[in-house]
Amino acid sequence: MLYSITLRISYKYDSPAEVGRHVLRVLPLEIPGQQNVLSAELTCDPQPSETCTRRDFFGNTCTEISYRENQERTEFTMRAQVRRHQPEGIFDVSSRRPGFRAELSSQMALGPLSPYHFLPASPRVPDHDGIARWAADVADGADTAFATVDAICRALHRDMTFDPTATLVDTPVAEAFALRRGVCQDFTHIAICALRSLGIPAGYVSGFLRTLPPEGQARLEGADAMHAWVRAWCGKDMGWVEFDPTNAVLAGDDHVVIAHGRDYFDVAPVKGALRIAGGQSTRQAVDMISIEDPSWA
Repeated sequence: MLYSITLRISYKYDSPAEVGRHVLRVLPLEIPGQQNVLSAELTCDPQPSETCTRRDFFGNTCTEISYRENQERTEFTMRAQVRRHQPEGIFDVSSRRPGFRAELSSQMALGPLSPYHFLPASPRVPDHDGIARWAADVADGADTAFATVDAICRALHRDMTFDPTATLVDTPVAEAFALRRGVCQDFTHIAICALRSLGIPAGYVSGFLRTLPPEGQARLEGADAMHAWVRAWCGKDMGWVEFDPTNAVLAGDDHVVIAHGRDYFDVAPVKGALRIAGGQSTRQAVDMISIEDPSWA
């Protein structure tokens, strides 16, 4: 599926920001065999004083910018054309849970794809006894690693209510779990915590999800939003599998990847610091259109 994607993130400050430095992770990833980036550009308004682009440890594209002049507002706009391939049918060839630990211990590499980076607690996903007990109950009877991931993510979809008013971007995973309410970030963090408690390496994927309007209604420009889902290591034969617990589906050709990390801390679209007196407000809009869809014009 070929998509035209536009992301706009804007900030308005109560008083002018004197200086600022940011790291942006908003450009889609090139993933051989899965996702091809045909074009991608990032524009900043106002124009930064300095800009550089690099890759982080996990291979995500990072754009570092800095401002030396006062700003009353900033806006970041990413435009891209991305071809996302439909994954082939998945067959459960993951190891059975009794032998999974031994299979994990046989992995010697420590590069970005190593499952060892995704097993311990991470900045936004600490260990949580309540989630661990819930996960153990849910996974009872799931005899393979993949079946365990599937069970956890489907149970979250069943037990959690999607509610964009319930949590904020910095809501702790324990609070979202206690509420049983939240957004895709909360679903994903809880799933990661649950899977790690069961000894299954799990990480965070940030990106876009194509959403379709109700039948007979026009799609709304900017109605889409940034999305998040889970990436779990299911053994040496199956490797990494991506599952969207918010929607209880495997990630497919409706999901476009921006970044991989241990949790939101590693993949936040905008991270940085400002010298400012007063607060700020922010808005985000995503427009993701299939340009192979005959209804698109």
